[in-house]
This record gives sequence, C-alpha cells and structure tokens, in this order.
Amino acid sequence: MATRIWRDEVLRLIRDEAAQLVEVLPRPEYEDEHIEGAISIPLKSLDREAHERLDRERPVVVY
Repeated sequence: MATRIWRDEVLRLIRDEAAQLVEVLPRPEYEDEHIEGAISIPLKSLDREAHERLDRERPVVVY
C-alpha cells in the first residue's frame, strides 16, 4: 500500500525502523546523484526485482 510521506517521516523511518530507500529512476541517473544508502531499482524493473532485493520485514521508501 502506497502512502505519501514527508521528509521528516522518511528520516524517522530510516533512523528508527531501518527503512530501505529505493530510487526508481534509470540507473544512469542514479549513478549521477542519489541519496546515500539508496538502492537502485528502476521503475521498469520494480515488480521483478523488489521481491529479490528488499527485506519484507523493513519499511520501504520509494522515490
């Protein structure tokens, strides 16, 4: 279930719940600039890769 959240909540999720950050832009754009610690899973690959690369027990923040 997708829920829009703001920056302060993202920071709290990372700090308190070890949230996983997922960058969905194409990999070349990810390589140019991304938030430290973010995982690159391009939007076109999200359905295919998410179940293999993400921990289901931790929150996920997609941007």
